[in-house]
Order: sequence, then structure tokens, then C-alpha cells
Amino acid sequence: MSIRDTLLSGRDRTKAQASASVDIAASPDQVWELIGGFGSLPDWLPSIPQSELSRGGRVRHLANLKGETIVERLEAFDNSARSYTYSILKSSSPVTDYLSTLRVLETDGGKGCRVEWSAWFTPKGISNQEASRIYQDIFENGLKALAAGFASKKKKKKSA
Repeated sequence: MSIRDTLLSGRDRTKAQASASVDIAASPDQVWELIGGFGSLPDWLPSIPQSELSRGGRVRHLANLKGETIVERLEAFDNSARSYTYSILKSSSPVTDYLSTLRVLETDGGKGCRVEWSAWFTPKGISNQEASRIYQDIFENGLKALAAGFASKKKKKKSA
């Protein structure tokens, strides 16, 4: 069984995890159009101002606000399910064996959606709780920014 299969099946209990979700008053297709591209993080995640794709769009080279480079690989992509899974190949983060999924679920009969972002990883030199907190904060702050962006668009439409 691959690392990906083990993590996704939840059988590896030695891994730390983090997850966050947010409900957005926009259709799941609208939200997926913004966040579903593997190179689209700079379009909605303030902590990642730059993303460049390589290897046919399967690897992204990110820059964070500190100018640090993060390299991630697309492991699975399902456009119809509005979901993708990726791993970290290179990062200054104190974790290894990182595997994360970002997905958009329909709510309210298609008028709204829930965005879920979760990850499993092995802490390196820090506790499970410390590692989880790092990614919990990234996920929560990122999803708050995403929701705020859609709320702002909705307000602009109402005032127009």
C-alpha cells in the first residue's frame, strides 16, 4: 500500500492531522472555478502570492510571504467531485509525508457550498499538536480569506 493509500484510508495513526472548513454563499461551481486550478492559490490565499506550474501542471512551485519556496505535487484530481489531493516535495515546514485534500461540497440545494481542507503528516522535531496547529492556522486563515472574497463580491453585486 502506498503512503497516499495508507493516509487516505486513515490506517496510519502515527500521523498528525489538521482540517478546516467554511460555508460559502456561492455555488460550488463558482468556488471550484476559483480554487480548483492547481496553480490558483495566489488568486485566493493571501499567504501565497506566487505559484508556477511545471511537469505538465502536476508540480507547483509556490512562494510564501517570507519568500520561501514550497514545492508540491498533484497526487489526485477529480473535477466532477471538485477535489484535489497534493503532497509536499520541498518546504521549510517541520513535517514530512504531507498529504492534503482540498474539496468543495454542495450545500443548500446548490446555492451554497462547504470548502474543506485537510491534511495528514509526520511532524519533524516538533509535537503532533504543534505541527497540527501550524496547518490548522494556514487552513483556517486561508478559508476565511476565501469566504471574505466571496462575501465582498456578493456585496458589490447588491450595491450595483
